[in-house]
Amino acid sequence: MQLEFLETFVEVARHGNVTRAAEGLYLSQPSVSSRLQALEAELGEQLLVRTPRGVRLTDAGREFLPYAERAVKAFRGGQEALSELAEARAGRLALGAAPAVSTYFLPTVLKHFTMLHPGVRPSVQTGHSEEVLQLVLTDQVQIGLVRELKHPEIEVQACYEDELVLVVHAAHAFRARGVVSLQELGGEALVLFDRASSYHELTRALFLDSGIVLSTAMELDNIEAAKKMVELGMGVALLPRVAVAREIAMGTMAAIAIADAPTIHRPVVAIHRRGPGLSGPAQSFLALLAQQRQDPAAPAE
Repeated sequence: MQLEFLETFVEVARHGNVTRAAEGLYLSQPSVSSRLQALEAELGEQLLVRTPRGVRLTDAGREFLPYAERAVKAFRGGQEALSELAEARAGRLALGAAPAVSTYFLPTVLKHFTMLHPGVRPSVQTGHSEEVLQLVLTDQVQIGLVRELKHPEIEVQACYEDELVLVVHAAHAFRARGVVSLQELGGEALVLFDRASSYHELTRALFLDSGIVLSTAMELDNIEAAKKMVELGMGVALLPRVAVAREIAMGTMAAIAIADAPTIHRPVVAIHRRGPGLSGPAQSFLALLAQQRQDPAAPAE
């Protein structure tokens, strides 16, 4: 059964007149009559009776009319929902994010997005980058924000460049100097965090490659705990700049350069499944990420 048959029947029943229904549908009267006959033939029931004053519903027509109206309404509602989804006026945005991204980067971006698209329902799941990749591959999230990963089934869009920066307590002796060597840093109580993360691997590799044995003060499970230890003078740490920018600006921590070590950068990217099918909200979120990458100083309010 074609929707146009139901739509024609509903319109004729509403007007009680084939001519007016044809005008409303922008069809000829023979086309309207042909559709009605096809519908009645498919149902095996007469739905309308012609009278000198127009048409009237048969008992079968009155019984069938509410169902036809609901079918037409449901289809039009579905069309509108898809239109809203395509234009990011409605729908969902399911995101996955690595812990540092979800804590220090995502909230501001997501606030901006929801202001632009108030009808979209966002959700966020967190996990390490490999876990978020699996969420993307199993369609549990539409977009993942992770360290740079490669997989044949995903597409990658650059998001921002993360940097590990050495931070110390505001009263630490290193602050007055502003720069230290790896050898000097190796003698400090170094605070590490999240053994399962790439940050942990990058920090250890920095010293191992230089043949320096670390004097580790403690290993914690998250960045916030590591920051607190540094702020209390319990050690020094290499932390993502995005995580300590506020404390450095406030003066509760100081960023120190390492003279004989390269700056450790880690690209953060947005990943999603290859191929078509990405919803309007997801496409709009990727566009916002691209815009912010081009103009990182742009306000997110």
